[in-house]
This record gives sequence, structure tokens and C-alpha cells, in this order.
Amino acid sequence: MAFLVLLIFLITSPLLFITPSHSQLSLDYYHKSCPPFSQIVQDTITNKQIITPTTAAATLRLFFHDCFLNGCDASILLSSTPFNSAERDADINLSLPGDAFDVVVRAKIALELACPSTVSCADILAVATRDLVSMVGGPYYNVLLGRKDGRVSEASHVEGKLPRPTMSVSQIIQLFASNGFSIQETVALCGAHTIGFSHCKEFSSGIYNYSEYSQYNPRFAQELQKACAEYQKNPTLSVFNDIMTPNKFDNMYFQNLPKGLGLLRSDHVLYSDSRTRPFVEMYAADQNNFFEAFGKAMEKLSLYKVKTGTQGEIRRRCDAFN
Repeated sequence: MAFLVLLIFLITSPLLFITPSHSQLSLDYYHKSCPPFSQIVQDTITNKQIITPTTAAATLRLFFHDCFLNGCDASILLSSTPFNSAERDADINLSLPGDAFDVVVRAKIALELACPSTVSCADILAVATRDLVSMVGGPYYNVLLGRKDGRVSEASHVEGKLPRPTMSVSQIIQLFASNGFSIQETVALCGAHTIGFSHCKEFSSGIYNYSEYSQYNPRFAQELQKACAEYQKNPTLSVFNDIMTPNKFDNMYFQNLPKGLGLLRSDHVLYSDSRTRPFVEMYAADQNNFFEAFGKAMEKLSLYKVKTGTQGEIRRRCDAFN
């Protein structure tokens, strides 16, 4: 019986899918080389989140956009140069909030003063994301450390690698599957929309297009039309992804979908499709179930194509190669 329990744990634990690269990672990687690592990151994200409450959602989105392309290697943080257009300047990444970049830069500056050339930007982004999610009410999950920062960041590599709000369920499932995620893990990760906001241009076709209008709660659609009335003149106009508890990481996002209170087309289709609907209903009914699934999926995502050893470097600045 004990063997069976151990076998089940080995099969289901995401941290035990260890590849040669992952074997160089550990939970206490900076225990000796940079003892104040965790505290410095925690202090930095706490101060930033208090001042700018949208930082948690912004950082979570930045982490997704970093990992889904080249793996979790902080390539999204690199700035363009006269010789290269970096990932962050690809069309889909232009709306990434500056506060997410700022919190990583602040932590990096503090860590460079305490432990020069020791902590990677990739590890800072991974831990900052986890700590911010937890800070706003979400689950705390393990993050293995020891990533190196990537040496490649090209805007031309981005198209088709990141989910868009207009995607169908099949496109979403296919995209996540190409990165090794099951349908259930995909739905759990989509639950990240329980915090944050989206710009009106990302869902305007739905609230003004009659064929998609029926997917929205009628009163909600009318309010969205009012909120976004001037979006063509003011492209910064935005609406919270979860209008009920916008600054709290919970399962309200899933509870909203059956009521027609999803914001994006990619939200609505999760409930309307038979492949994803059971998981939406499961997470809507049980927040603990959602938190457990989200935490495991984030652990798995945080290990995606990580660079270790000579595969990368420890950048002195997060926005530039050494």
C-alpha cells in the first residue's frame, strides 16, 4: 500500500518531472550564495503591490508571456537594440503593463547590491509571480530555483506562440498542448483571469457584434458598451476581467462564466465547449480544487524550457545582455 501511494505521488507531482536541465534546480538554490534572496523579493513586491494594486495581475501576465515562447528565461525583459527587435516589442506584447517590468527591475537592483551577479532575472520573475499571486489571495506553490537568463529575444518569433483573446477553444487547446499542457491544466491556467483587466479593443467586437452578443449577460453587455464607448479615441480604456472580485485571486472567474459575465471571447468559449466546460464547472464549485490545479500547473509552467549551466547567463541588468 505504501508503495502504491508513493507511486501515485511520483506520477502526479509536477516537480518530479525532472529533465537534465531541471536537475540543476533546487528550492534552496540561493541558500548559501544569496541568503536574503527571498526576503528582498518579498519586500520589493509587497511595497510595489501596496502602491500599485494591479502589479500582481501584470506580473502574472508577464510571466506567462515569457515562459510560453522560449521558456522561463526572462527573454521578455530584454529591450530592443538598433540591431534587434526584442520580444517585448512584438505587437501582442506592447500592452504588457510597465509595473510588471518595474517590480522585477527593483528587485534586481536590490539583489545586485546584496549579492552581485548571483541571482538571475528569470528566477526573480518566477518567484515574484508566485509571491504576488499568494499575496492577493491565491495559492502558494513551489518554485525551483537556478534558472539562467536567456540569450535570445526576437519579436519575429512571437506570432502564433501566445494565446489571443479571439481564439477558439480548439486553438487554445492546441496552443497549450504544444507546450505540454492538458485540457484541464489549460482551463486552470486560464483562471489567471480572476485578476487583472483587458483593454476594450480586445473584446469590442463581441459587445457590438450581434452574433457574439448573446454570449454576454445583456445588462453586462450594455455596461461594457458604455464603458468602452470612447475606446477608439482612447485605446487605454479597459475593464476588469472579473467584475465581481477584481483584485482578489479566487474562483469567481469560473462562477462568472455560466452567468454570461466573461469578458473575452476566449473566456466565453471555455464554458460553451464540452471539452472545457466540465473543468469550468468543477473549479466554479470548489475553489480549493482550482487552487490545487492552478498551483500544480504553475509549477509545471515555471519549469518549461528553463536554461541552466552554460545555456544562459546571469544578467547584470534584466533589460540587456551582459
